[in-house]
Amino acid sequence: MSDWDFLHEMHDRGYSAEEIADAAGSGAAPWEWEHIDREWVDAQLDEKSKEDAHSIEPFRSREGFPFSVIEQTEIFQDLVDCAERHFENTGRYLQVWGELGEIYAEIKFGLRRHATHAPGSDGTINGKLVEVKTISPEKTSDRVLVKTQGDFEQLLIVRIDREFQFQGKLIERRELKGGKGKFLQGRIA
Repeated sequence: MSDWDFLHEMHDRGYSAEEIADAAGSGAAPWEWEHIDREWVDAQLDEKSKEDAHSIEPFRSREGFPFSVIEQTEIFQDLVDCAERHFENTGRYLQVWGELGEIYAEIKFGLRRHATHAPGSDGTINGKLVEVKTISPEKTSDRVLVKTQGDFEQLLIVRIDREFQFQGKLIERRELKGGKGKFLQGRIA
């Protein structure tokens, strides 16, 4: 279970994107905030002088991983809103499914992406190599194919439905079907 599963739970409980982004920034769900000792936090902040605060280097991302989970959550919501508006306006889908699936995987599952175009897998989740496959609203099947030659330990299937709702399923490689051919098959349902 990921340390960030509470973000998905917040979504399920009806929290807004802004509230979820705030929780991602704090690392705690709103129902856990009452257990955070305010006096300890204030004491820790008082110990740091303003001079020290300016000398701290800002967080630097690994290549391919976002600088800020909060910013990435806002970008994700903006992209989904844009794709939805485009569909409502034109009746056509924007072809951004793979990127949306991987950003969703970063936020929901804690995916740390590799550099762009890295072969074998898309990144890691809890230290395991993961391949992400996204099923778009245009597809009726709940199955995906992935090459057997890929260097991954888990497959994450992200399904985006016609209402732009996201669902993900993480599957161990050994649980995939078709191990002797060129492709392995996974299913989200």
